[in-house]
Amino acid sequence: MARRSSAAEGFPPVRFDDSLKTVLAADVSTAFGARAAFRQLVDLIGRGRAAAEPALVAKLRDLRATVPTEARAAAARGLALADPPAALVAFFAEDTPEIAATMLRVARLAPEEWDLLLPQLGPHGRSVLRRRSDLAPSVGRALEAFGSADYALPEPGVAPAVEAPAPAAGSAGERFEVADLVHRIEAYQRQRGAALGLGDVPPAPVRAFRFETDAAGIIRWVDTGPRGALIGLSLSHDATLSPSHHSVDGVAAGAFRKRATFADARLRVPGESSVGGDWRISGAPMFDLASGSFVGFRGRARRPRAEESAAAARSVAGGVGAEGLRRLVHELRTPTNAIAGFSELIEQELLGPVPPRYRDRAATIRRHVAGLIGAIDDLDLAARLEGNALDLRDDVVAVAPLLARVAQDLAPLAALRGGALALPEPGAASWAADAHAAERLVQRLLATLLAAATRGELLGVAVESVGESVTLAIALPAALAGRDEAALLALDDEAVSDDDGAPLLGTGFALRLARNLAVELGGRLDFLPERLRLALPSAAPTAAPGDDDGDAPRDHARGGT
Repeated sequence: MARRSSAAEGFPPVRFDDSLKTVLAADVSTAFGARAAFRQLVDLIGRGRAAAEPALVAKLRDLRATVPTEARAAAARGLALADPPAALVAFFAEDTPEIAATMLRVARLAPEEWDLLLPQLGPHGRSVLRRRSDLAPSVGRALEAFGSADYALPEPGVAPAVEAPAPAAGSAGERFEVADLVHRIEAYQRQRGAALGLGDVPPAPVRAFRFETDAAGIIRWVDTGPRGALIGLSLSHDATLSPSHHSVDGVAAGAFRKRATFADARLRVPGESSVGGDWRISGAPMFDLASGSFVGFRGRARRPRAEESAAAARSVAGGVGAEGLRRLVHELRTPTNAIAGFSELIEQELLGPVPPRYRDRAATIRRHVAGLIGAIDDLDLAARLEGNALDLRDDVVAVAPLLARVAQDLAPLAALRGGALALPEPGAASWAADAHAAERLVQRLLATLLAAATRGELLGVAVESVGESVTLAIALPAALAGRDEAALLALDDEAVSDDDGAPLLGTGFALRLARNLAVELGGRLDFLPERLRLALPSAAPTAAPGDDDGDAPRDHARGGT
């Protein structure tokens, strides 16, 4: 879930110096100084805090030679929603094709500004604009005027070393013009790539697309390209093909046979195109309104999440992915804790008096960093779960004191969101589980639900001993109530709330983490229409009356209340 930066709360980004004089006076003789000055100057001009004067644009051109491509591309991406002025758009359009495309795909200018800029762009830049559907009609007509110049291929300086094709029978030495054109295109692309210092740049991967099939299950329409890699794939398992040649798994194939809705089936697109690789697809059948006959499926596809990826599963199985993530988390935790500590020193004025404006800014930073530290801890826990590296002890955890501690820790979040927890009367129920892991599990569940609560909403919590388990039932807030398990676990891309306190990695991630941790502790997490129900082993299991073999209580515990 996206988090607001300090700029979104009315403060300028902390990393940039707002003073233009300070930026211009900075030392740019080192690589670091040049990068910093470039980013700061771009930010000041792009966000309207400094005019796009020719002297400042010339300064950027001087710095460009010493700033790496990655840093320039990052600066261009950072202006995606800032509406930079035409002079700055033109400056980035002069850069490499990738950086120019990054800016031209999102730049918003007046039609008259586009008219002045178009002649300064090369064919590549204008081709980027031709793919945009949000430009004014006058800009489209101006682009059409460049058609013949943009689409003509220059003669290559060095002819490609390709043998001339043999004349076709009956053509008496006629030249095969299609092959000749292909050779010219290849030579032009090679020379242009060499001139720009570019190799074979792989296409940017597509993250989602929509599709429709015909009555035979063959994909006939998609809303993105390259369409050739998708058109012709089938939702059916053709009996004439071996299983290795099937594009979809049995979920989609079975739903196709039954004309039923399906969700999160697997699709494998062969090839190295931007749509190649693994997908998760969902679809619903379509029927003709007049005759009622089946006409095909309509659906959508998305890239699999990290835990759904077969490649990620294989790396985790070998211990490489989980261990690598744990090392990354360790590297992130140290500087993050340092930022949190330093911002608290400023906020509490422990280093001396601080103006109120900067104390407020330090408090904002500390609040954001606290969410980041929680996300880092979640990633560390997820990596330990995936790598079977969670060190659990056999403890006895009293449920009532644990709930009281967690509710006290979450009091600031409850006040921020305006919601509250209704804890049950203290009882003697206890869990047989690792104390730290159980507290983290309950804290994560209650924090996730409180973050989705609205002002005045009361979330009831109930504890009950059932057989060999102690269950904790937590009411769902209105924003989450009524969703099934699949919908709740897929809330990474659908933001329930963008307010402070929402899980940084998404509600779906937090719930999946809680579910996996519950299973690791020997319990389960059930998703009911109006509440979540957490069941963990009881520290004092009781047998149901009349049960002698001990099987019935375990089955009863699995069934829940």
